[in-house]
Amino acid sequence: MSDRLIIFDTTLRDGEQAPGIALTPDEKVAIAQQLAKLRVDVIEAGFAASSPGDFDAVSRIAKKVKGPVIATLARATPNDIDQAWEALKEADHPRIHVFMSTSPVHMEAMLRMTPDEVLQASVEGVKRAKGYCDDVEFSPQDATRSDPDFMIDVCRAAVEAGATTINIPDTVGYSTPAEFSALIGRVYEEVRNGREDVIISTHCHNDLGLAVANSLSAIFAGARQIEGAINGIGERAGNTSIEEVVMAVRTRADQFGVEVGVDTTQIFETSRLVSRLTGYPVQYNKSVVGRNAFAHESGIHQHGVLRDRLTYEIMDAESVGQQAAQIVLGKHSGRAGFADTLEKMGIVLDDEAFDKGFARVKELADRKVNITEAEVRAIVEDETSRPEQSVELVGFHVTGGSEETPSAVVRLKMNGGEEEFSGEGDGMVHAAFAAIRQAFDVDASLVDYRVVPVTAGADAMAEVSVVVRIGDSTFSGRSVSTDVVEGSAEAFIAALDKATPHG
Repeated sequence: MSDRLIIFDTTLRDGEQAPGIALTPDEKVAIAQQLAKLRVDVIEAGFAASSPGDFDAVSRIAKKVKGPVIATLARATPNDIDQAWEALKEADHPRIHVFMSTSPVHMEAMLRMTPDEVLQASVEGVKRAKGYCDDVEFSPQDATRSDPDFMIDVCRAAVEAGATTINIPDTVGYSTPAEFSALIGRVYEEVRNGREDVIISTHCHNDLGLAVANSLSAIFAGARQIEGAINGIGERAGNTSIEEVVMAVRTRADQFGVEVGVDTTQIFETSRLVSRLTGYPVQYNKSVVGRNAFAHESGIHQHGVLRDRLTYEIMDAESVGQQAAQIVLGKHSGRAGFADTLEKMGIVLDDEAFDKGFARVKELADRKVNITEAEVRAIVEDETSRPEQSVELVGFHVTGGSEETPSAVVRLKMNGGEEEFSGEGDGMVHAAFAAIRQAFDVDASLVDYRVVPVTAGADAMAEVSVVVRIGDSTFSGRSVSTDVVEGSAEAFIAALDKATPHG
């Protein structure tokens, strides 16, 4: 190992810009604290000037999260940069990340600025940021579709103005590994130009499925910071997957010759937290963190792995926080069996959470033969992450079919007692939503609704995530259940309860 590769996590900024994600400031702080446990080097906590909510989240993370550098994005404008510093000023290690587009299509169609104006604005933006803190990053947005000579001139001017990190974004995922590596090589030689205080960085999007490949190729050309998001979330097809980059440079240290400070045993837990709070599921065959990443169904593979794990695995599941063994519980399992299962999974619960989790497991066991580790984890996460609610689902009844309008009656615990509400809709889930709206007496519209199976089969447990809009604000809720209507109703109640916490 010869060089340190800086891991810059933008899950809370670029990742959160993915359609349908609506993280609250509390949820952002929770993710940031887990990223600190993961030991990433930089957390881009948001885009402070973009909204009051983002400003609040960045400010809270700057105050509460210790260890990593805390960064926020800012356009090369005085207002953005001033707000960025106001949000960051209590961070132990603040960084202002200034950006300005340099491609012809962005300059002409979006900015309506000449190249000279872009160059001047970039320099002025970096200088203003430098007046607030020493750590300033500059990004020429859409760099891979820019004229390379002009883009390099802008980056060189940014360094002279005080930028210490120059980040080259493949903003629309247009580049290929050989092409991107060559571009990074030019930036390394012509912008860094031997300066030890300047880091060359990458920020690659995944529109052509090449984000990780492009980022890794840049290491060979001198890049020493890679930007990305947990689970690869982000706009359109997403960002570079942080977990894939980390495990690639760890597993193939012979090729990359760089070291990272990440605690890889926290990768899986971080992935699960981001998935749970964003509502974005992780595909089963996702490398490193997918549920099938270390699973073997083929008889030949099973035989080989039982003899020697290295026959078909290049990474140890435990090295990324995954568990190799499948744990099965049934309706005859007792508290001791549940406790043993949790211990093997590395889950520690207090007495109240244990009782709630065990009750849910027994309830589920009456509906199906076996309960998998994935279902146990989903139940525990649901019980331990669910905030206190003023309204709870007690029971429901839905009817509907081809010859009658679907209707629902829901019984809710609220206002110190139980009340019933009814509604009709296009389907049974829609009817349940209509009944719950009556209970909360709010004009809520459904922005996003997702049902993701936790396990396979007709009796699978599903995780339901909803996002609702009330006025200009959005609120999210989630639940897990083997009954889609029940899970949907509970998720909808959780979302509306956040909006109207007193019912």
